Amino acid sequence: MAFFLRRPFVVTSALRQVPKSSTARFIHNSPFKPAQASKPLGASSVFAKSRQTFQNAFRRTYMQPTYNAQGGNLTSKLIYGAAIVGGTVLATNLVFNRETREDGGMPEYERSFLNETFMHTGLGIGIIGIAARALHMNGWSYRLMAMNPWAVVGLGLVGSIGTMFGTFYTPPENYLMKYGLWTAFNVTQAALLSPLMFLHPALLARAGMYTVGMMGSIAFVGATAKQEKYLYLGGPLLAGVTIVALSGFAPLVLPATAARTLMWSERIWLYGGLAVFGGFTLYDVQKVLHHARLSQRGLIKRDVVNESVSLELDFINIFVRMVQILGMRSNNRK
Repeated sequence: MAFFLRRPFVVTSALRQVPKSSTARFIHNSPFKPAQASKPLGASSVFAKSRQTFQNAFRRTYMQPTYNAQGGNLTSKLIYGAAIVGGTVLATNLVFNRETREDGGMPEYERSFLNETFMHTGLGIGIIGIAARALHMNGWSYRLMAMNPWAVVGLGLVGSIGTMFGTFYTPPENYLMKYGLWTAFNVTQAALLSPLMFLHPALLARAGMYTVGMMGSIAFVGATAKQEKYLYLGGPLLAGVTIVALSGFAPLVLPATAARTLMWSERIWLYGGLAVFGGFTLYDVQKVLHHARLSQRGLIKRDVVNESVSLELDFINIFVRMVQILGMRSNNRK
């Protein structure tokens, strides 16, 4: 049930707000055709209107209509981003890592298990990004926007949970089926997140950099902290993610006139979710090391694919919220 609640609902909740425009009906009712040489401006106009429709639905009063990637100096932006990441690492380590390991450092089997888990996490995120881009270029994002939002939520949860639990319960000895289900899980996430490709690549790149910085600093704390120090967080985090998930469903069931309630549900979704999934990152890293010790004693099987799925879900949820927060900041500066 914990994994059921740790799904990113932001895209599906935004789909409810897509107006039933003539552009969406045109895309839904007719096949995609290559642009005619005599009407280059018309095809461009259809794409621009579809992109603007998604941005207006996605922002729910906070996403910017456009994103200016040319403003400012690139070097200063890189230095600013690096300073944020470095400061986050230092501050997180000072606050949460006062008690370090007592065994003189990480044993080789723990280090190997953790490195392989991070490698599979990075590979899974790469598959999600590539698949999302490919689906978007093939017109999947348009069709997803035209679908019923409840159908998107239902089919998305069935596909995600089905492939995820299939991955969990497939033994690591069954190599082909294990990695096949894991790949299907990543492609399912890509299908749900592909409409994010309507947003500007610069915004997505910044959100990705901040997500990596946040998760990297928290993972460093989890890897170097005292053994099993943060494993007690599992129960409180499950309660927190339940509240966050319910706030994510709020725009699907509440009327647009309940502005104050929607505003507070949005804050819980954004900032509460960022805190909860940051905590999950800390918990999951310590859980990986705990499972490494258990597998070393022969109590459980060594399965880095299962461990990587949890970290992938943490990354997706943090990344989506980073995109929203950066978009809101850019919109406030205009």
